[in-house]
Amino acid sequence: MTQATDPNGRSIAYGAAFAEGLAQMMDDDPDVFVAGEDVGRAGGVFGSFRGLNDRFGDLRVVDTPISEQAIVGLGTGAAVSGLRPVVDLMFMDFILVAMDQIVNQAAKLKYMFGGKATLPMTITTSAGAGLSAAAQHSQSLEAMLCHIPGLKVVMPSNPYDAKGLLISCIRDDNPTVFIKHKRLLGLKGGVPEDMYEVPLGSANTVRSGDDITVVTYGRMVHEATSAATALAAEGVECDVIDLRTLQPLDIDTVIASARRTSRVAVVHEAVRFGGLGGEIASQIAEEAFDYLDAPIERVGAPFSPVPFSPVLEKEWVPNADMIGERIRALAAA
Repeated sequence: MTQATDPNGRSIAYGAAFAEGLAQMMDDDPDVFVAGEDVGRAGGVFGSFRGLNDRFGDLRVVDTPISEQAIVGLGTGAAVSGLRPVVDLMFMDFILVAMDQIVNQAAKLKYMFGGKATLPMTITTSAGAGLSAAAQHSQSLEAMLCHIPGLKVVMPSNPYDAKGLLISCIRDDNPTVFIKHKRLLGLKGGVPEDMYEVPLGSANTVRSGDDITVVTYGRMVHEATSAATALAAEGVECDVIDLRTLQPLDIDTVIASARRTSRVAVVHEAVRFGGLGGEIASQIAEEAFDYLDAPIERVGAPFSPVPFSPVLEKEWVPNADMIGERIRALAAA
């Protein structure tokens, strides 16, 4: 995986950057509180909330019962009443238990009240495979959430974006979903100590090239960048775009790159069929079809549950070699 460099010599882990941003927002705004399963004394299943309960107490870092519907319902009610809740759903797979609250309540209330209601709730969760956590604890379901009007969805790939996007989500007056990747929590990178925002809806070009546009997000940014580095030795230069925010989608950055390179690959860890890559490819075809010299390539996981077996899971998740092979074929098309 690639790691962000820190010009000031300060490098912290992705999970620590998340916790730092959250603590700073709680210091800055007394209306911000946290609720979820094991976020209090235990500090979260992956340690993302460690130390917050000791610092802010039980009233602002709240351990909840094992009920995802209740957690999101609590957050929705608190947000519409004027607070800024950060509610955690331990694994992204568990978000399905709370879809009625998320889709029919949180995402719709502002619309149903004619714009008079605000709902500044941030839902945090952990997605992705790679830990042999099996089919019920390893999914990437972001495409489902991006389909829902009223929700904003982010999936940072590095510590700097993890902190900046979290602060932007908490400050936003709409329901946001902040998706961490479990395999990135220990990744270190440069993160300023001060509070800062990474704007929602703004992609980042992490590697520049003129031959092929690679659109990706989350952990696949690192796999795609590794593939691009290997391809550069063969004379193929890739423009690697990290979407950062999935909804709203910064399609303008993607289209501008596609028009320049004339070849596009979209890469995500989620199952390829019905994934976000299909929507991105469709918008590129609508806006840049005349500029394309080859069909848009989509790289994603096979249409199957995530395997428990480490050997099978390794083959299931897209990697740099697989991505490189597909981009190599696209370059030759």
